[in-house]
Amino acid sequence: MTTRDAPDEPLSQPPLAGDLIARADLRGASRAILGAAARTPTLACADLSEAAGMVVALKAECLQGTGSFKLRGALSKVAALGARASSGLVTASAGNHARAVAQAARLTGVSCEVFMPRDAPVSKVAAVERLGASVELDGVSVEEALGLARRHAESTGAALVHPFDDLDVIAGQATLALELLEDVPDLARVVVPVGGGGLASGIGIALRRAGAEVELVGVQASACAPYAQVLRGGGLAEDLDLAAGATIADGIAIKRPGTLTLPLLRELLDEIETVSEEQIAAAMVFLAERAKLVAEGAGAVAVAALLGGRLPAVAGTTVAIVSGGNVDSGLLAGLLLRHETEEGRRVRIFTRVPDRPGGLAELLELVARARANLVTVAHVREAVPLHVRETGVELTLETRGRGHTDELLAELRAAGYEVSSE
Repeated sequence: MTTRDAPDEPLSQPPLAGDLIARADLRGASRAILGAAARTPTLACADLSEAAGMVVALKAECLQGTGSFKLRGALSKVAALGARASSGLVTASAGNHARAVAQAARLTGVSCEVFMPRDAPVSKVAAVERLGASVELDGVSVEEALGLARRHAESTGAALVHPFDDLDVIAGQATLALELLEDVPDLARVVVPVGGGGLASGIGIALRRAGAEVELVGVQASACAPYAQVLRGGGLAEDLDLAAGATIADGIAIKRPGTLTLPLLRELLDEIETVSEEQIAAAMVFLAERAKLVAEGAGAVAVAALLGGRLPAVAGTTVAIVSGGNVDSGLLAGLLLRHETEEGRRVRIFTRVPDRPGGLAELLELVARARANLVTVAHVREAVPLHVRETGVELTLETRGRGHTDELLAELRAAGYEVSSE
């Protein structure tokens, strides 16, 4: 099954997409994942369908055993390596691919060394280490970490498992599309996150080989969108400006398209979209609140494109791939709190109360009567103008929304309190 699909040196002639599509061993990949990777559900989502103006379902790869679709490709590659895997595995990743390869190594009983960028999310590093892999934090990007991993493989004889630019890995990701073709009879469009392009390439290969008339749309974060730059402009990957901004979609922050994935996506993608950081954050919150799915930034970009109204309605079902859920809990908590504030469900108010016993209790009694929930209370005695017999009070409150907040403020003002809010 395996070929030397991710060359260490650039190929003199770029690979032909048709040849790659024909060579991908989808049957071998399907056998490799059987019993080791979950067949994740495709979930109807009425709220997203309403927002997007079309029937939309979610392929919940965030429920995969390692938290992302990457396990499919890792299992496929390790199976293709056969006896060569006994020399150990080495890879580079911002997190999800590393976790997948570590799990594949654990299941196979071989060693695994992972190179991760120095700023890789703490939760993803810890998850890789829990699976028994050795982690080396070095390099400022996945590309730099990959160079280190390649040199390590050359010096030790370990097998390099590329995150995306490998036909065995791509074939593993294609198994996701095989499931969609079975589970969604009226499948009309697949919207997929694009980082290195392995997932989109695999889905496209499976759809093409099945003869399915299904539109394939890729989505990248605007802060790091090399495929959008190349495919829209018709230029070469070598001409890219490799500078990339920071993004919460760190799992797809790949600066340069792959040697294999670029020709594949030129052939297989019908469209490519980009989404902003605000749109990604909103999609993560939407998935948590409305779909009850935890998605990382990279996993939410397909939903972000649909919520942003970027895609026209089609007859049949559009499936958005929620490709991963390995998000730092602090980041997600912060986004949810920020969303509550934007929606008017969390408000901070400042007022003054008499500096005497019972002064604060009288204010809080009014808050309780208005059915607002007190989150924090703090006395403020400095840097604000106060009467000698007054104290400032800052309250953080949860309400039912802006209307409820306005009613609360009106009641406090009617009771004689001077109130400011933010």
